[in-house]
Amino acid sequence: MNNLHLYGWSSFSPKISSSKNSYDHNQIGRVTSVKGHHYHIITSEGEQRAELLGRLVVAYEKEDQPKVGDWVQFMKVDESSVFITEVLPRKNLLFRKTAGKEHATQVLATNLDYAVVVQGLDQDFNLNRLERYLVQIIGCGITPAVVLTKCDLISDKQYYLDEIKRLQRGAEVFFCSSQTGEGILELEMNLFKPGSTSVLVGSSGVGKSSLVNALLKEAARAIDSISTSTNKGKHTTTTRDMLMLANGAMLIDTPGMREFGLGVNENTDLGQQFPVIETYAQNCKFSDCSHTNEEGCAVLAAYASGELDAVIYDNYIKLMKEQQRFQTKAYERKQEQRQFGKMVRDVQKIKKRLKGK
Repeated sequence: MNNLHLYGWSSFSPKISSSKNSYDHNQIGRVTSVKGHHYHIITSEGEQRAELLGRLVVAYEKEDQPKVGDWVQFMKVDESSVFITEVLPRKNLLFRKTAGKEHATQVLATNLDYAVVVQGLDQDFNLNRLERYLVQIIGCGITPAVVLTKCDLISDKQYYLDEIKRLQRGAEVFFCSSQTGEGILELEMNLFKPGSTSVLVGSSGVGKSSLVNALLKEAARAIDSISTSTNKGKHTTTTRDMLMLANGAMLIDTPGMREFGLGVNENTDLGQQFPVIETYAQNCKFSDCSHTNEEGCAVLAAYASGELDAVIYDNYIKLMKEQQRFQTKAYERKQEQRQFGKMVRDVQKIKKRLKGK
């Protein structure tokens, strides 16, 4: 079991022990990489390459299939044939709305301690984009952190701290430089702690791959330079992989994202996502106030007086509308899923009747 404990089984297993299902601990692994239809899992015997079996192959929702960070039950037929049979209940999962007009979700990683938003201090720092990431991370029930890379290019860190403080989200902020090594040790000591699992998210070219290399203390990832024609980063990470740092922390690297669509479910605590708005909303005249045009809205009053930062209010309205659109489409998808399930059951009943004749 040593390999499993190194990859976080000690902190995860109590959750499984309290569940109704019983699992064979000798056939449990953690997904460290997904490449097409092939899964790499770490087991008590080391790394195994596996494929899906049964209902997981034809899962209606792709998020039901194993993702990097998942704990899974597997079946070993022989040395070369390993099949994942079940995904164990997840502690949490980080997902986004898929790019474009399609209102589906894409799971980025699961069973996380931290989701770390990485922005570069060359030209990538963007407060609105940062809040978009933080809203989604908090909505997924995961602790956020912010890492600002390329700090060797700036002289005034306080400016960026003050800007992020405007969001009033309480996320820890770290500065680092992969070129000079500044801040790397602090990250190892205070963020990427032994036994913890973190995922890095951010746009292309922000320095995620360089950061991973600095943490691994080796050139483990290919790094492309910033495109001189567009000044946008090239995608250097094309798959999601869980990497073990020297101190025993697990780090999931993800491809750079040009778009990070919001998509939270109806059970999300919106007050927790927008704590500043929620503080003022407690004094609104109506409990179902939308904070857009109602009489007696304390949020609008604070906005009008300048007490509520315009950045916070404008982002709130924009992101809430986006979430509402996602939730509407998600409901429609659930209806389609129910109809699909009913159709499958009806076909199975017809087959049974025909066999009985």
